[in-house]
Amino acid sequence: MKLSRLILMSAIGIATMGASCSEERATEQEKDPQEPVATTPQEDCQPIDRGAPNSPEQKPTFEGQTRACEIKSETAIDVQVLTKNLKKPWAVEPLPDGNLLVTEKGGQMRIVSATGQIGNPITGIPKVDARGQGGLLDVALGPKFGSDRMIYWSYTEPRQGGNATSVARGVLSEDRSRVENVQVIFQAQPTYDGTMHYGSRLAFGPDGMLYITLGERSDIEIRPQAQQMNSHMGKIIRIAPDGKVPNDNPFVKKENNLPEIWSVGHRNVQAAAFNSQGQLWIVEMGPQGGDELNLVEKGKNYGWPAVTFGEEYSGEPVPNAVTTKEGFVDPVYYWDPVIAPSGAQFYTGSAFPEWKGNLFVGGLRAQGLVRLRIENNRVTGEEHLLRDRDQRIRDVRQGADGALYLVTDQENGELWKIMPKQ
Repeated sequence: MKLSRLILMSAIGIATMGASCSEERATEQEKDPQEPVATTPQEDCQPIDRGAPNSPEQKPTFEGQTRACEIKSETAIDVQVLTKNLKKPWAVEPLPDGNLLVTEKGGQMRIVSATGQIGNPITGIPKVDARGQGGLLDVALGPKFGSDRMIYWSYTEPRQGGNATSVARGVLSEDRSRVENVQVIFQAQPTYDGTMHYGSRLAFGPDGMLYITLGERSDIEIRPQAQQMNSHMGKIIRIAPDGKVPNDNPFVKKENNLPEIWSVGHRNVQAAAFNSQGQLWIVEMGPQGGDELNLVEKGKNYGWPAVTFGEEYSGEPVPNAVTTKEGFVDPVYYWDPVIAPSGAQFYTGSAFPEWKGNLFVGGLRAQGLVRLRIENNRVTGEEHLLRDRDQRIRDVRQGADGALYLVTDQENGELWKIMPKQ
């Protein structure tokens, strides 16, 4: 076990298919950083009852690594459904004025007003390959959006011989009807003829750099590239906002290593967020069993497909894989059965004081919003909210008003606003 996973990191500028086999193949399936935080004891508590694990032979490498204590919010929440008329939404990004940018998997980006009015598609978005899990995926405001109106988005770029994840940026016009001066700033390599595991979350770090999460494209023949340094597959990427490679990236001067790579050995990351201490946390989709919460560190290897808590969808072991191995970083936490994580947000608002510093994760398979209490880089409590709505949650983001905004994964997708009940 790597102790570096278990200690607090200083803010040094480093910086969510695990549904079921059928789901994945059909649709995809804080506290003050200067103040020490006491860890809540794990005794005399019960985890959330999620049934028997898929891989009962896999055992945690340390206490509390899975099935943490169930916690329950004391604040009653109100769910306002802003609209039910989105077409397979994938991401939501609150704008400073209270309106919301939403991407739709088929290739449309729209603005939804704070009252739920859906705008026309924003023009200027490049063509996407929307087969399988592909399409128009994440969207993020640039670090200087207030002055330059720059937005960034990830998408499945159709290419000769297949496709891959690409990231573009452009200026949102003053009337917000189009994007202008569009530039493709990153193209994952290699191109591959497949329809799964594009990753695609975008997160700007406190260092001003853009972090891009990528999948390993799932298929058995390309999966090993998650461990190969001449491939972007199964990696987290770090680039400057203009697409240039920072000189302090860990592999920038190593022969046959792609310089954009920040970390290695990921399966399919569709959930990523920075906390108030500047740490990058990801929640990645495992195979059958083995969704992982990882604290990402520069240059580290997170194991896939050599190290995993999960198994193949057939029920067979992942070939030549083990649960833990020297030289690979153990996950901070894992789920078995899986939640199929997509979208992540550390809560920093004032609307829900008891949620301060908690990590929220959208659950596709879990059909709810997962809340994690993290103390001393360990998960000490877990809650599954909104389960009564039976909806696959694709993304979660916090607005300037302290509300959480969620989009659901369905043909007639919904946009929800979560606030305390009055």
